[in-house]
Amino acid sequence: MVSGKGGVNSRLTRPDSRREPRPVGSANGRRSVAPRVSIVIPAKNEARNLPSVLAKLPEDCEIILVDGRSTDDTVNVTQRLRPDVVVITQTRHGKGNALACGFAATAGEFIVMIDADGSNDPDEIPRFVAALEDGADFAKGSRFLPGGGSADISAIRRVGNFGLNKIVNLRYGTPYTDLCYGYNAFRRHCLRVMKLNSPDIEGSEPGQMLWGDGFEVETLITVRIAKAGLTVIEVPSFEAPRNYGTSNLNAFSDGLRVLRTIHAERKSSEQSSQADATWPKEKTDLSLVKEAS
Repeated sequence: MVSGKGGVNSRLTRPDSRREPRPVGSANGRRSVAPRVSIVIPAKNEARNLPSVLAKLPEDCEIILVDGRSTDDTVNVTQRLRPDVVVITQTRHGKGNALACGFAATAGEFIVMIDADGSNDPDEIPRFVAALEDGADFAKGSRFLPGGGSADISAIRRVGNFGLNKIVNLRYGTPYTDLCYGYNAFRRHCLRVMKLNSPDIEGSEPGQMLWGDGFEVETLITVRIAKAGLTVIEVPSFEAPRNYGTSNLNAFSDGLRVLRTIHAERKSSEQSSQADATWPKEKTDLSLVKEAS
């Protein structure tokens, strides 16, 4: 147990490097996980990347693809290649909103969040599930553990991630090795702790992005899990370059949103945040949520 300033407690353990992920079965050559697992994939204009991702996803679990109002063939490609995938449309703009919409649609006890651009390897899913089965509340992917790595992160993003990671560890007493990485898995009860913006906020518009709806969502989730003192296991993960297209991430503007998130969460209590929004079904007044700058 690691104790941080302000009474924040977080328990983080490392995976046993000698332990192989337990087998989880296979179907038609695909590795599979138990049906109690839900996989959430935010996607916007990823039609060219999805075939390689969908081909490696397990068949015996729930898959939710959250479309960000794509202008390419993202939805058609998904439905053609994997008719079992549930496709929904996000209610606002940004990765955070897409994840919130996807989480609200899941039924599984274990929830995995994975990108649609081919940078996250679906073959690593059993590794994340094994961490949850071993007692973790939250399995956090890390590119900077032995066995992990990245062929995609730029020098400026690496430096920014290191600096922001250091700030979080100092403020919350956590030993995280990789703050800004979106390949994670968690037990369903973590949703109560995350308190993400509701997909349905009264007065919000489809193209709008509220604070918490953007790329800062990964930091928001990580910090709130730490503040709640839940058990976290970091899982080594390798980030490949996206197959096609360019990332929607902006190192400067999204870095500032992450910094703002860290600051806002430090000032908030464990029970609420400056971006308080009811999760997941009750309508929330828009005035309770700060708009993105």
